[in-house]
Amino acid sequence: MTGVNARAFADRFGVTSDNPAFDSLPPELARILARRTHRAYAERPVPQDLIEALLAVSLSASSKSDFQQASVVIVNDRSLRADIARHFPAMPWIGESPRFLVFCGDSLRLEKLGALRGHHQSNRNLEGFLNASVDAALTMQAFVLAAEMAGLGCCPISVIRNKMPQMAQLLGLPDGVFPVAGLCVGYPAGDGHISMRLPMSVTVHHDRYDDSELTSEIEAYDTRREAVHPTEPDRQRNQARFGIASSYGWSEDKARQAADPEGAAFAKYILDVGFDMS
Repeated sequence: MTGVNARAFADRFGVTSDNPAFDSLPPELARILARRTHRAYAERPVPQDLIEALLAVSLSASSKSDFQQASVVIVNDRSLRADIARHFPAMPWIGESPRFLVFCGDSLRLEKLGALRGHHQSNRNLEGFLNASVDAALTMQAFVLAAEMAGLGCCPISVIRNKMPQMAQLLGLPDGVFPVAGLCVGYPAGDGHISMRLPMSVTVHHDRYDDSELTSEIEAYDTRREAVHPTEPDRQRNQARFGIASSYGWSEDKARQAADPEGAAFAKYILDVGFDMS
């Protein structure tokens, strides 16, 4: 593999590949391979017409059984955006990005269709929750890819689920509708950030799941990633609980993050609004 796509692959995975198919990737696919996350935006407005066109593209994504359980809230009101941003001071781009959207799983709409047609049913079990969540996630990812092709940059914001009662009130979300993630959108003010991904030997399996080489693969991945994006000691997570590690990589960072889990407010909210997860 040679050229721009070879560099994009190396930047993404930290290794090289001899797969010749990468050389013939269409430009649209090569762009996805090289995509970046953007948290700084130019002072350039993003037209409403463009947002609506991108939403038409994103809502064309696949949907479980054609149930179409994604809903999107475009937060245009600046004071409302400020109210949302105040809950997450560590992420100022929520309030600063030119546009902010919230992609929601909508289990309520299918219930209303049942009532409308006289086929009453609850859509708040585990299956209903998963279907709506996946629909929203597919829609958001399609929006991100479409937006990037239109010259925009994006940053997903899953942390809004940590303040569910507040977000539901601010966004007027009825029971049965829940955010999967917010999304900052704007014209990039810089190069953005490439998140290095796990090697495909870890994430892609052939015929049967096999993680027998996980330990060695993760250790090599940590080394590659830290060489590109080193973590300063003062940036290590939860030092009061875990101390400062002499060797700190992606796996240590994520293990610490998972050991101090987020989302308790989201889980409680989902149960409080009638999802039984059976």
